[in-house]
Amino acid sequence: MALLETVNLKRYFGETRAVDNVSLTIDEGEFVSVVGPNGAGKTSLCNVVSGNLMAESGQIMFKGVDVTHATAPERVKAGIARSFQLVNLFDDLTAFDNVSLAIFSRDDKTRNLAKLAHLDEAVSAEADGILGQFGLAAKRNELARDLAQGERKLLDVALAYALRPKLLFLDEPTSGVSTRDKGQIMDTIAAVVRRDRLTAVIIEHDMDVVFKYSDRIVVMHQGAVLAQGTPDAIRTNEQVALILLGSSGPDAFSRKE
Repeated sequence: MALLETVNLKRYFGETRAVDNVSLTIDEGEFVSVVGPNGAGKTSLCNVVSGNLMAESGQIMFKGVDVTHATAPERVKAGIARSFQLVNLFDDLTAFDNVSLAIFSRDDKTRNLAKLAHLDEAVSAEADGILGQFGLAAKRNELARDLAQGERKLLDVALAYALRPKLLFLDEPTSGVSTRDKGQIMDTIAAVVRRDRLTAVIIEHDMDVVFKYSDRIVVMHQGAVLAQGTPDAIRTNEQVALILLGSSGPDAFSRKE
């Protein structure tokens, strides 16, 4: 069943067609990767769907409801959450306080922030549970600014997860981390997504990550959808290889690896 559907979605910046007539369906429970060269429109599409940018035309349907003109907070309440390529944390707060604040915001408790999270047993228990799910329990009392880059990435995803989304957009969750840490980050995220049967859309440049974790891959180029299909179908698509790698041939991705 379709969870998200965009119909002829457009968002331009002057002459730049950031999102150009994109019609896309994301089914419940899918793990979808959106790939493409720099400037392809991947993050712009994420911004439009999540409400950080408004569409100029087209339609966004989420759970069968038109959310095209809904605000970003309204879309969060509907069940759409996202992480960011540049992590969006409160650096002067601990990992625990960052997650607690996300929970307070979700439950409209921000007016009671004078009541510390550790005095709210329900919030405290949920925050600790989320930190544990993302492998950050041992970092509970560390300031966000002191976390390693991979840990900061996981904490950013944890904040989006704390909003209890049905659809989770992840904007380059492995960027800026070592090859060794990428696998650990993605294994952690995939385990949470699969266990909770969430729908995830990941924007990613690392094709090793994309091929390993995706149910389906959407390739964007110049704001439009160039191709989409299973990892095996995309791996053997010569046009995609030419756009992403600058070389074609049925084994182009294998040569890269």
